[in-house]
Amino acid sequence: MRRFGRGNAVWDTLSKKNGSVFENEISRNSFKIFNRQSMSKRRRVALLIESSNAYARGLLQGVVRYIREHSPWLFYIPEQGRGDVPPGWLANWQGDGIIARIENEKIARAVAASGLPAIDVSAARMLPSLPWVETDDAAISRLAAEHLLDRGFKNFGYCGDARFNWSNWRAEHFEKYIRDAGGKCHHYQTAITLPAPLEEQVSEIGKWLRKLPKPVAVMACYDIRGQQVLDACRNVGLSVPDEVAVIGVDNDALLCDLSSPPLSSVIPNTQRTGYEAAELLDKMMSGRTVEAKAHLITPVGVATRQSTDTLAVDDPNIARAVRHIREHAFEQINIESVLKVVPLSRRLFESRFKKCLGHTPHEEIIRVRMNRVKEMLTETDLSLADIAERTGFEHVEYLSAAFKKREGVSPNRYRTQNQK
Repeated sequence: MRRFGRGNAVWDTLSKKNGSVFENEISRNSFKIFNRQSMSKRRRVALLIESSNAYARGLLQGVVRYIREHSPWLFYIPEQGRGDVPPGWLANWQGDGIIARIENEKIARAVAASGLPAIDVSAARMLPSLPWVETDDAAISRLAAEHLLDRGFKNFGYCGDARFNWSNWRAEHFEKYIRDAGGKCHHYQTAITLPAPLEEQVSEIGKWLRKLPKPVAVMACYDIRGQQVLDACRNVGLSVPDEVAVIGVDNDALLCDLSSPPLSSVIPNTQRTGYEAAELLDKMMSGRTVEAKAHLITPVGVATRQSTDTLAVDDPNIARAVRHIREHAFEQINIESVLKVVPLSRRLFESRFKKCLGHTPHEEIIRVRMNRVKEMLTETDLSLADIAERTGFEHVEYLSAAFKKREGVSPNRYRTQNQK
């Protein structure tokens, strides 16, 4: 018997040996949270979510966080991969609710036939009648675009997978952000039928990359595709990040660190997504009405690794100034202190800076600080005063006003909406 968790929430591998009382026979590859004393009082919830990738594991962790803060549930979790058929026991299962990644018709039919309250955590949208909790693809693409634009690139590419809605949505938003910023985006259109052997996919991506103007910055639809782009660069002799900068999505730490070079990635708030799904399901199981609409969760930020650690700026003085700002933005830095590292007049410096990056040096300082503020609001419990001190803001009132003007919400509201 395997045990995970704490307190009364115990993960048990069900078998005939442990003598557990349960209403239906569950396949031996299934798990559930089990507690003998309060089993009759706990709601039974099926989690049809794979655990084979970082994104899905984040969803599960978010669900666990919700039940630790509220009433525990009994979880029924089949061992399945993404897109697998539903477990056989679901057809006759007497449960209370379902959270599912509905990515094929068989799963959709099984969830619909159950008649139970259910939440969809897939972008496939095969059951439009269900509430849907997913990452905000527009916000993900915006973060990727801003990250690459901040590095001075003028040429961009998007390498996606047309089989998936989320990839197509990210492509649409990324291309729009790039066009609005005055850049040009090249979209990868595969000449092969997917899925195809990995070597064939990498070869096709390599052919596409060789035709792009250099230097170029590429957004991959997710980390696996990003790793394939890096492999393709290596195969065709393109230098990363100097000729091709690459950013993925999901921040699968193991996959990103195993990539060569390590892959930068947008960080989705997967735990918040799972938490939101559990909260909505709890309302439905309590008899409350939840509208069948999209509940989109904004990403946390960008994890910068070697694959985008470059500046595609032809002017060496501006490149030096940008590096100085990013290294010292959290100190009492201003334009005068930046001018000490570049042999230019203030007027000429500001003109060249805006030409290269599309915004002023002061805006760059604020941007770097604000990105760090958002990270600390999301990832720590530090007070706003402590955050202001650590990010170069002299007064917490100024930080609050500047943050609300830039983000549209107060720092406290942002923390509530996005904290994992």
